[in-house]
Amino acid sequence: MTVFLKSHQFKIVGILVGGILGFAYYHFIGCNTGSCAITSKPMNSSVYGMLMGYLMFSVFEKSNTKKEND
Repeated sequence: MTVFLKSHQFKIVGILVGGILGFAYYHFIGCNTGSCAITSKPMNSSVYGMLMGYLMFSVFEKSNTKKEND
């Protein structure tokens, strides 16, 4: 279990940070009319933030593949 957490630590942190920021965006900015697809509900905003956090933080993860010289 700790090997999994250690190898995916940036992605997990990204999901957590993104979820918190997504909910904060809903709470503080949100959508007054309810017609916004992402920010009208806290679940939508949080899940979208989790996805964006995952994608942003996975960029900083080291690749384990080795390139071969031709």
